[in-house]
Amino acid sequence: MSWIDWFVLIATLSFIVIYGWYKSRSQHDLNSYILGEQNSVWWKVCLGVMATQASAITFISTTGQGFSDGLRFVQFYFGLPLAMFVIIVVFIPAFYKLKVFTAYEYLEQRFDLKTRLFAAIIFLIQRGLAAGITLYAPAIILSTVLGWNLQLTQLVTGLLVILYTVSGGSKAVTVTQTQQMAVILLGMAFIFGFLIYSMPVNFTFDRTLELAGWNGKMQGIDFSFNFQDRYNFWAGITGGFFLALAYFGTDQSQVQRYLSGRNIRQSQLGLLFNGLLKIPMQIFILMCGVLLFCFFQFERTPISFNSKVEQDLKLNSPEKYKIWSWELNQLHNTRINLLQKDNINKEEIVSLNIAQRNIREDVQTYVRDSGAKVEANDKDYIFLYYILNYLPKGFIGLLLAVIFCAAMSSISAELNALAGTTSIDIQKRLFQSSSGMLSDLQWSRLFTVFWGVLAISFAFYANLFENLIQFINIIGSLFYGSVLGIFLVAFIFPRVNGNSVFLAACLAQITVFILFFTQDIGFLWFNVIASGIVTFVSLCLSIFFKKKNIG
Repeated sequence: MSWIDWFVLIATLSFIVIYGWYKSRSQHDLNSYILGEQNSVWWKVCLGVMATQASAITFISTTGQGFSDGLRFVQFYFGLPLAMFVIIVVFIPAFYKLKVFTAYEYLEQRFDLKTRLFAAIIFLIQRGLAAGITLYAPAIILSTVLGWNLQLTQLVTGLLVILYTVSGGSKAVTVTQTQQMAVILLGMAFIFGFLIYSMPVNFTFDRTLELAGWNGKMQGIDFSFNFQDRYNFWAGITGGFFLALAYFGTDQSQVQRYLSGRNIRQSQLGLLFNGLLKIPMQIFILMCGVLLFCFFQFERTPISFNSKVEQDLKLNSPEKYKIWSWELNQLHNTRINLLQKDNINKEEIVSLNIAQRNIREDVQTYVRDSGAKVEANDKDYIFLYYILNYLPKGFIGLLLAVIFCAAMSSISAELNALAGTTSIDIQKRLFQSSSGMLSDLQWSRLFTVFWGVLAISFAFYANLFENLIQFINIIGSLFYGSVLGIFLVAFIFPRVNGNSVFLAACLAQITVFILFFTQDIGFLWFNVIASGIVTFVSLCLSIFFKKKNIG
């Protein structure tokens, strides 16, 4: 990177961090640290919710997903607007009425302590894991740009985020997310426009989309019903609905964001606009990935977008590297000749791209089997490769700032929520005798450090998994369904007691794990299965216990 890029990157991030610290430097109590004094208007609530969800993974992995699979990933979000409606009507009024800090406080008032602890612990496990994955994404960037060891980079990045979150708490998160979203939207708009500008003169936007369509990148909706398929309309509208309902309705990292609203109306309006804007935003990001695919129809693609894989192959497998490089160059030259013709042969272009994809898959298989200590799957490196190699000076720093802003907003919100849940639902509830040792604010800051260290530890193993956006959604689907089922029973069936719903939730969680390791089921369906088990079994158990008591 040039000095201009470093200046843009450091100046952008420094301004956001310093501004956030200045506006939130006086943290006096738990309300300020966890809920940011509850003074946010609706648009700040909306931006806060969007920024918390739009992590660095969103921009690194989703663009890679668009490059590889096209628009079909957007089906994952089809159930989100419906979920927003339910949360606005049911969840938010209940939370405001009881004046809770966390969503799980409600469960003790409705059921009992063990149900509250079950939901809180499930949240801590899955969000703790997710925080590690979220931290991994910006570490990829720094390690690639600076040539640093990946784990060392994760450690340094994690410590900086911990410092940022501990000092400012939820108020710092809320204050800075407006600026972070502005940088994110500006950066992605530039990428979209620059990709269109970078296409050959004879390739208009319409013709570029046609090229993408030939290769199956524009198929956004698949109505076929298949339990094994991760992304189709039915999985999105049902499993996606339940996942979004669980994430926004029961995940403290999100609940905390909209409970920071000035009043119930501001929180509801914030979620309403989030529901309206989320799908267009994801289509926009996926389209950047689709345009990247079209761009690389005219540019030579490397054997792997992960530069460390290329270096490893050059060093340890030079003959294979030469063969694969030659084959890719031949395919590229043939494709360029075809694309320069007035009448382009669609079938030949598609055939060449399939051949190119097969070569790259062979490379990934070879790298995995060789035992090399590099990440074979390069989906998460495509967007970064483009930024570093094709953007003009100054804009590289801006786009890296986009990714870092997204990472900072998500990780800090996650750590703040983890700390709040641990402090309020665990420490204050179970270990009241220890409360006098430190103030509530001090305990929350201590737990922020604790979860930050755990997130760093989890991040060390993130490279063992597939595409990051998929992995983080899989984690959510494994845990969210049982917690969502508890909340649905709480709202819909007032006569079901704590013992019934607790046993049902335990059974649902065990069932999901068994199905995950033994059956080939699209992960979105786990949200439906788990919440359904909790609802059905808790109703059956409540009838059984009632008859037993009568008898």
